[in-house]
Amino acid sequence: MTGPARLLIVDDEVALMQALCDTLRDQGYETTGFASGPPALAALQNAKFDLLLADLMMPGMDGITLLQAALQTDPDLVGIIMTGEGTVATAVDAMKTGALDYILKPFKLSVIRPVLSRALAMRRLRMENAQLEQRLREHAAELEATNKDLEAFSYSVSHDLRAPLRAIDGYCRIIEEELGDKLDELGQHLFKVVRDSSQRMGRLIDDLLAFARLGRQPLSRQPVSISALVHEVVDELRKEHVRRPIELRVGDLPDDVGDPALLKQVFVNLLSNAFKFTRGKEQALVEVGCEQSTGERSYFVRDNGTGFDMRHASKLFEPFHRLHSGGEFEGTGVGLSIVHRVIQRHGGRVWVEAEVDKGATFYFTLPG
Repeated sequence: MTGPARLLIVDDEVALMQALCDTLRDQGYETTGFASGPPALAALQNAKFDLLLADLMMPGMDGITLLQAALQTDPDLVGIIMTGEGTVATAVDAMKTGALDYILKPFKLSVIRPVLSRALAMRRLRMENAQLEQRLREHAAELEATNKDLEAFSYSVSHDLRAPLRAIDGYCRIIEEELGDKLDELGQHLFKVVRDSSQRMGRLIDDLLAFARLGRQPLSRQPVSISALVHEVVDELRKEHVRRPIELRVGDLPDDVGDPALLKQVFVNLLSNAFKFTRGKEQALVEVGCEQSTGERSYFVRDNGTGFDMRHASKLFEPFHRLHSGGEFEGTGVGLSIVHRVIQRHGGRVWVEAEVDKGATFYFTLPG
């Protein structure tokens, strides 16, 4: 609000109304007075006011009726009712119908000023909140438009980029099959590099899309059997690593609340990493369990694999950041980013403890 506050003062006692206008004008307010409701409402149609100061008991149109009609014309207006000692209860009823406060006659300037200040501050707060809500609505509309653009981009990535990759891989395979015996060792190696690169690019695209979808996919919170979910993931992974002697220990895993599909992806990513990074161990050990500390429940996945230097732990959950080269261990560097985003969307937190050549333990919480 710029400039002095604009007050609309209505009282059928003309002398009192005029004295109030003059006094408050001397206090820095811009005042306009009327002796009845109808001309005051007409003024509201043609000018903007911040506050209505109306007498409760007036002939023809009382203060409550006037305030209700004024608020229909300008909902941003704040109203204060003026009343005598004997009608305080009625003034309180007026507050239930829209008045912000009331003041008692005879007036004291020391009483009126703080009441006006509070009412005008409340009006400013309401206006600021309304502007904030409008900006939020606009921002939500922008986000919706951005999400639609992302969906279009996702489709383009999944369709337009995958097609040439499939063609590259397919043609290389045909050439290898038809001309493989005519290629020297270098030629065969180069074709293998091309095929491996196109396949890795395909995996990168898939992981990128999965990571992008997490921001738009709504959470479906419901009771989840963590134990059943983990055993389902373990059974699937064992089929992929049937020839490896991996010792797996699954502790007591209490039920929780969350999105079952997304939580399964968390355990898929963590356990897949545990299986992968214990590949060089003669006796691989992977543990899944739950710990309770200071009222907080944390699930963990632990392995005795390659581990890593904790100085690099802060970057571990960044998309496409890897602590091991692709030559050592396959992967795109997105799995842990997905774990972090899923747990973050559930309102939990995720962290890791590790040591080089002694394995790693990933922890996460679910607030429920």
